[in-house]
Amino acid sequence: MDAALKIDQTGADVKALMSDIGRRAKAAASELARASSEAKNAALTAMADRLRQETTTILAANAVDVAAAESTGRQGPFLDRLKLDEDRIEAMAQGLEEIARLDDPVGDVIAQWERPNGLKIARVRVPLGVIGIIYESRPNVTADAGGLSLKSGNAVILRGGSESQQSAQAIHACLAYGLSQAGLPETSIQIVPTSDRSAVGEMLKGLDGAIDVIVPRGGKSLIERVQQDARVPVFGHLEGLCHVYVDGAADLEMAKSIALNAKMRRTGICGAAETLLVDRACASTHLKPLIETLIDAGCEVRGEETIQAADARVVAATEADWSHEYLDAIISVKLVEGVEGAISHIARYGSQHTEAIVTGDQAAADAFLARVDSAIVLHNASTQFADGGEFGMGAEMGIATGKMHARGPVGVEQLTSFKYMVRGSGQTRPA
Repeated sequence: MDAALKIDQTGADVKALMSDIGRRAKAAASELARASSEAKNAALTAMADRLRQETTTILAANAVDVAAAESTGRQGPFLDRLKLDEDRIEAMAQGLEEIARLDDPVGDVIAQWERPNGLKIARVRVPLGVIGIIYESRPNVTADAGGLSLKSGNAVILRGGSESQQSAQAIHACLAYGLSQAGLPETSIQIVPTSDRSAVGEMLKGLDGAIDVIVPRGGKSLIERVQQDARVPVFGHLEGLCHVYVDGAADLEMAKSIALNAKMRRTGICGAAETLLVDRACASTHLKPLIETLIDAGCEVRGEETIQAADARVVAATEADWSHEYLDAIISVKLVEGVEGAISHIARYGSQHTEAIVTGDQAAADAFLARVDSAIVLHNASTQFADGGEFGMGAEMGIATGKMHARGPVGVEQLTSFKYMVRGSGQTRPA
């Protein structure tokens, strides 16, 4: 990064700094829109190689961030999201390589047709332009967002949280190296070099029209602020209130395995299950084993009297539990009246993120998948598959729960728009 964009320890003019970043991003976006697939893929491959080469440097930077977080009392899921190890760095590198293997969406002809007057019309994918990413305590987002933006022909401005600043800077250096090696502008992927919170405000204003869309990744307070204050479109979700519904026709062993994985594989991610719904029709055979499986794995179970009666270790639930995103080893459990009861509960308390049904009844599964209004619905699979990488997208910007433009994992296709290319042979429109 050149001198103009380094942190000014004496008090940077944040507005001027951010305006400059915006101008650079917009210029880079113009070049990326015309970049070849070969150049973008070469950059992604070089980035992946550099991440592996700089593993020691990245881990040292991450250790500084983790120590600072621990010194302020941070723990549990927060630290899990912040910490890097060799496996997580390798996963970032593999993610970039998988993105490189994806088809280039830019220039893809979505549809084409010919009118009776001879006009030939094509709907063609084009980049969005400049993407702003605002994220907290997730240093891997630096690589995922940079790689996805590049592949889809977009420039990106990354604003990580102060808690992951050292890690994000070390990862970003690898991305800049890859761009340079491929002959692409290093300003295609920029990282905001100050932790001053006013930088976020400038991004939400759009940087004088430079930013085309904002993607927030973080806690509820961050996403609420972005959704309320942004003057540009936003891709994001407020909460991941995910449900697993165990139907009366569910295989018990499968239900136990899915419920345990959905809750406990990683408790701090947005795809972690927060509520387990059990069909009253199978309560006598399924409820107690499900609760025991979760509690024995270290999960606190909260439930009403019928749930407490199944296991004395169950903690009494309150109304607030049904709409609470724990992001921890805690789950609320409730009995419902079949698939209709499950759909009704999810409609009332869910956040339209990810829901799963476990059942051997195809009709019940079909009803659940068709009628639950969430971005991702699964049959006989864990909610922890709510991830762009697991969908074959290489990585994701996040999960979008809105219904305009993007929904579900935001990958390279969701980071494009389209335009109509119309080819004629001299046609004019009659008066």
